[in-house]
Amino acid sequence: MLRGLLRLQNQFGSTLSLIKVCPRNQHLGLAQKYSTASAERKRFYQDVSISQGEGGVFEINLDRRKLKTPGGKLFTVPNEALAIAVATEWDAQRETLKFYTMHLTTLCNTALDNPTQRDKNQMINAALKFLETDTICYRVEEPHALVELQKYEWDPVLQWIENRYNVTIGSSSSILGPDIPEATKDTFRQHLNSYNFWSMTGLEYVITQLKSVVLSMGIIDRHLSVEQAVLLSRLEEEYQIRQWGNVEWAHDYDMYELRARTAAGALFVHLTSESSTVKRKLMQD
Repeated sequence: MLRGLLRLQNQFGSTLSLIKVCPRNQHLGLAQKYSTASAERKRFYQDVSISQGEGGVFEINLDRRKLKTPGGKLFTVPNEALAIAVATEWDAQRETLKFYTMHLTTLCNTALDNPTQRDKNQMINAALKFLETDTICYRVEEPHALVELQKYEWDPVLQWIENRYNVTIGSSSSILGPDIPEATKDTFRQHLNSYNFWSMTGLEYVITQLKSVVLSMGIIDRHLSVEQAVLLSRLEEEYQIRQWGNVEWAHDYDMYELRARTAAGALFVHLTSESSTVKRKLMQD
């Protein structure tokens, strides 16, 4: 288990370490709420292992009992890399299982049970709605210092994605936001359609956390680190904190928790969209 985790860390850098964070009492989004019916539970197993089941999928074993989803399905994942990552979440739990910290398990449960019964097209539509209200597209008119900060920090990312996908997005200080061309929406719709159902589950989760398609694609395309994307998504809040101060522990907690959720979602996308590559690397000695 440890060797597999080390190989994952070598490939995905600091992403795995970002996923570990202290508990949070308030959860956002259906995927997080669907992690379990109970927020905590006493640990009931000693050993965690993975095994390959029928059809090449991988299963998680808690002692000799196979893990199941909240909906009662056998918990299976499409590749060994994701199985190792999920098993690591379960193995890292102490005397009390804190399900709300197990973001990869939650995303797998959501993909397997699909509690809202949505298809991939509906997920894409939900994700694209964030493009119309994207965090970095809404600009303030004052104060001048924040206006300049938004230009300095957000404009390069906006220019990058417009060049990367050959689209026009723009920004606006109007409450209505920028007028996103239909051609831009069609381009992103076509791109998102290239993701499988599992990967789209993770990508929509990241978009929801950051409230930004632009920043989310920056992470997935490895143009931005998780830390950079989270800071950019909280730019106005960080500015206000520098101006007026903050409750330090609360600010740090929110920041690290957002990083953890975003990192988990990004890792989930990579592990479910690059399964063959990841699996080969994991199996090499």
